[in-house]
Amino acid sequence: MYLIIKDNGDLVEVLDISALVDPCRDEMPGRYPLGRGRQTAVVLKKTALSFPSGGALPRRWLDPGCIE
Repeated sequence: MYLIIKDNGDLVEVLDISALVDPCRDEMPGRYPLGRGRQTAVVLKKTALSFPSGGALPRRWLDPGCIE
């Protein structure tokens, strides 16, 4: 799965789906899919990410108090 960084539009690969959907975690590991070979994993704030379409991440992935 890929997401984008809202500030600059960079594409990032999600490395841990469970961290992404866990509302108690505010960060998740990702990787920039640039060049050949595997890039080093980085830690990304979930609030800085959105879907490539521009849509926001679901609130239930970000807010542990959210009941939808």
